[in-house]
Amino acid sequence: MKSDSVDPSRPPFWTHDIANQPPPLGEFNLFSADACLREAVEREGAGWASAALAGYGETLGHPHLRDLAGQANTHSPVLHTHDRYGRRIDEVEFHPAWHELLGTAVAAGAHAYDSDSRRSGAEVARAAAFYLTGQIENGIQCPLSMTHAAIPLIARYGDAAAGLEQWLPILLSRSYDPRPLPVAQKRGALLGMGMTEKQGGSDVRSNSSIAEPTGSTGIASYRIVGHKWFFSAPMCDAHLVLANTDGGLSCFLVPRVLPDGSRNAIRLQRLKDKLGNRSNASSEVEFQGAFGCLLGEEGRGIPTIIEMATRTRLDCVLGSAGMLRRALIEAIHHAQHRIAFGRRLIEQPLMKNLLADLSLESEASTAAGMRLAKNFENGGDEAAHLRRVLTPALKYWVCKRGITFAGEAMEVLGGNGYVEDSGMPRIFREMPLNSIWEGSGNVMCLDVLRALRKDGACAAVLLMELETARGGNRHLDAAIARLKSELVLSSDLTEADGRRLAESIALAFCASLLVRFSPAPLSEAYCASRLGADRSLQPGALPPGTAWDDILARSTAGIAPEPRVA
Repeated sequence: MKSDSVDPSRPPFWTHDIANQPPPLGEFNLFSADACLREAVEREGAGWASAALAGYGETLGHPHLRDLAGQANTHSPVLHTHDRYGRRIDEVEFHPAWHELLGTAVAAGAHAYDSDSRRSGAEVARAAAFYLTGQIENGIQCPLSMTHAAIPLIARYGDAAAGLEQWLPILLSRSYDPRPLPVAQKRGALLGMGMTEKQGGSDVRSNSSIAEPTGSTGIASYRIVGHKWFFSAPMCDAHLVLANTDGGLSCFLVPRVLPDGSRNAIRLQRLKDKLGNRSNASSEVEFQGAFGCLLGEEGRGIPTIIEMATRTRLDCVLGSAGMLRRALIEAIHHAQHRIAFGRRLIEQPLMKNLLADLSLESEASTAAGMRLAKNFENGGDEAAHLRRVLTPALKYWVCKRGITFAGEAMEVLGGNGYVEDSGMPRIFREMPLNSIWEGSGNVMCLDVLRALRKDGACAAVLLMELETARGGNRHLDAAIARLKSELVLSSDLTEADGRRLAESIALAFCASLLVRFSPAPLSEAYCASRLGADRSLQPGALPPGTAWDDILARSTAGIAPEPRVA
């Protein structure tokens, strides 16, 4: 029987109205809305790039870019080993969304911000562009990072004697050119790397690949036979590869296409079926007499490629910080619009506590990443000592924290956050990669110990950096004193102490930056919750008296319109 109270404007079999669901996250400027990033860019000497970064932030804030990221991850790369006629081509096919995203990032300089590397702040500006990119799509960050990390090596060793003089200007180009062509015919190029083999993983000294000189006059050319278990971004125009020579393990630049237009003997065996990073291709590869140019000296391959890996570790920190920022934005947006038990989520004390804690972690990670980037630009021994110990410590800590906090941000959305449409599962799957790539957590902690043991200046320079914040917070002062005692006895520390020490260094460094440069409510809450006696093992347990509203106001400014209450 039909009720007289039924609204005739409703369709037959109407079941319910859609209410109490947040509206889609609209357009906003990722750079302009990020107070911490804006301040860090100015503070670290890249204020001249703010206008360009704001333009990039506006582009990335458009929903179209978010849609492209979803498409690129839904439609994963496909390997084509042969063409229709049976010829070997070893090509990886990508969805058009991948190319548009990567082209946008290259045009913004996320791989190489300034062709004049002597310009103060160029590394910081590039780091900011890379961080912003991480808030949209992380798969494209792999070739961007490896290209950025390899450019200093090409600049140093890529002379005519090595046959690499053409590469540097093409790598610095803001043009994205995915065509498989010789470098001389390219408008722009990207680089990858291949270090690990089946039998060794992080222990690259166990590599079995062999490189023998070709005997060609004029250039240091070799033929490489062997394999790589992880060959990152195989669509790049060349890769830095480790192989054994008579002089020991050496580093080579191995182009994808040879100068005559033929394909190099790089045989892609298969693409990895990965947990995340689905838009990007990671491959297994064999070298069947592949042509390569020696980069640096024979037997110096590990120091050469470790220099590259150190820069990619910086990008692991920046990439995780960018994803953490994105997860925070999504969580706050949901909490601003969702009502539960008669109040918006963001008005409820326990949720407010959690979101403020997420905000603190985001601010600390961003500030630390940008400060570390500046140390890669600074010359001199002091900066070298500082980045030697801080790079592995921050990669360990920020990447680990990213995994935990991404899970908490997903939980803010409840069941909606567990659904692919929200984008949160993709962030959650991406987070562990930065912790694994370029050295897992244990490897980073061992690097921290190694730096402190082999180079006594590392501890002294680190303490000098931390001392600049002394007197600003009692919890930080106590943490610096404890750390100083440990560093004095660093030779007595065992490998089993590595994680605890890396955590102490990273926390003290992050806290020192917030004490010096962030509003007092943030630095006080961070120091109390991370360094004080009441520190918690889980996020969202900031101590009583925390200025939650002040912390959240800084995180939300410029992101979302006034809440629409259903």
